[in-house]
Amino acid sequence: MNYSTYKQLFDNILDSPNPTAPYDDETYLNYVRLNRSRMKRWDAQMVLDKKLVTQLTQISQPQHWIIISEPWCGDAAHIVPFLVKMTEQNELLTYEIQLRDTAPFLIDQYLTNGAKAIPKLIVRDSAGDDIFVWGPRAVAAQKLANDLKSSNAPKADILDALQRWYNQDKGESLCLELSTFLKEKELSKL
Repeated sequence: MNYSTYKQLFDNILDSPNPTAPYDDETYLNYVRLNRSRMKRWDAQMVLDKKLVTQLTQISQPQHWIIISEPWCGDAAHIVPFLVKMTEQNELLTYEIQLRDTAPFLIDQYLTNGAKAIPKLIVRDSAGDDIFVWGPRAVAAQKLANDLKSSNAPKADILDALQRWYNQDKGESLCLELSTFLKEKELSKL
């Protein structure tokens, strides 16, 4: 699905009188409501790193970006808008958003430490071979989450800390990490 269809999915979930699981749980509905708001904010305010934009515009071979996500995923609300915006920088970049919990279950091939952690970005060449895989979070955000988990912080505290981190970071870590992946890919072709 494209980004427009993905955003419409949020509205469909929230407008449904009888949402399907997991959205029949008020907690998940609240996640969707929050995440829709977060994505709208990023769509209006995000700024891509200029170095990354230059790298993206210089890509000379087609790439297909597969973004695995779900409307309930808080990390995805902060990341998916940036990934989509990145693909818009070069007509050779196409993308699709796949839901983690819906067929074809591509996530099963891209587990993180045995878990179906999302969002996940799979960048493929025109032959369908993986160029690189990124996700589910920037390294600094993952370290923050790991540190809080290891100190037995309550889940709500971890989610709040990550939300603050994303708001302060403004996508800079994501841009830097993807810039590094793209640079490494270019160097490997030399």
